[in-house]
Amino acid sequence: MRITTPFDATSTADDVLRGVDLTGKRAIVTGGASGIGVETARALARVGADVTLAVRDTTAGDRVAADIIRTTKNPRVAVSPLDLSMRNSVNAFVKRWTGPLHILVNNAGVMASPLARTAEGWEMQFGTNHVGHFALSLGLKRALAAAGGARVVSVSSSAHLRAGVDFCDIHFERRAYDPWIAYGQSKSANVLFAVAATQKWSDYGVTTNALMPGAIQTALQRHVSEEELDRLRAGMGGGAVAWKTPEQGAATSTLLAASAFVEGIGGRYFEDCNEAEANQPGTRRGVAAHALDPEAAERLWDISLETVWSGATVNAA
Repeated sequence: MRITTPFDATSTADDVLRGVDLTGKRAIVTGGASGIGVETARALARVGADVTLAVRDTTAGDRVAADIIRTTKNPRVAVSPLDLSMRNSVNAFVKRWTGPLHILVNNAGVMASPLARTAEGWEMQFGTNHVGHFALSLGLKRALAAAGGARVVSVSSSAHLRAGVDFCDIHFERRAYDPWIAYGQSKSANVLFAVAATQKWSDYGVTTNALMPGAIQTALQRHVSEEELDRLRAGMGGGAVAWKTPEQGAATSTLLAASAFVEGIGGRYFEDCNEAEANQPGTRRGVAAHALDPEAAERLWDISLETVWSGATVNAA
């Protein structure tokens, strides 16, 4: 049965958490110092959660944390360094974490960037958006299991409609690099992670869902030209984009993180605070079949495990 809620594209993070009490619950928001990450963290803190902002720029993180503390009156907001493109940084973050973890919001990401590679040779968008979050989630599995009923939130995008995971050349070692295809592939991987993680971790009480937050103008678009943004505003192949505020953009993330409407639900893809329907060709809405394919999810999980353990580029040709 498709999950629906009273909320929609106009709802804010505070709207979906009204009446929720997260006192005593612990949450991590990656990329919590900018964009929708800030408002996701703020909404969780406002209803009592202990929130850790996992960020590359700890100076910016400290500034955001101070603002969240000021606006929510919740002093339990911390900052911890995390660079998802660096294996050592992810490992160090995991080692610093102690105790249970109730909510993990895998929110950070890079969009449509020029070709770059991590130290291990991974294509940067896939390495950051998927592999980094996969390694983080895997490293925190015991903390999630210890919480009882923990939730992992995987922030994807409608860009997943552009491309599935190319298992023959994930890291663009042979095919020509296209920044949007690379981004779309990484966002499909975010959904496939939710499918596989729920299947593998549900016995530990851990559920994982993916989501499309909506179009929000943030630093995420720093690699996107004004010309491209203008085309999106005007509408290309599926209608004009309806832009959201950061508070509205954070709504679906916070719904999946803490709302009773999705209690016990996992392995699904949401948009505008409701489970998405199947994508209709030519539109930007809905979820692609390739992103929910259990066989692809299992294959990606195995490759991701090997990639994280080996620290080297892995292709499954």
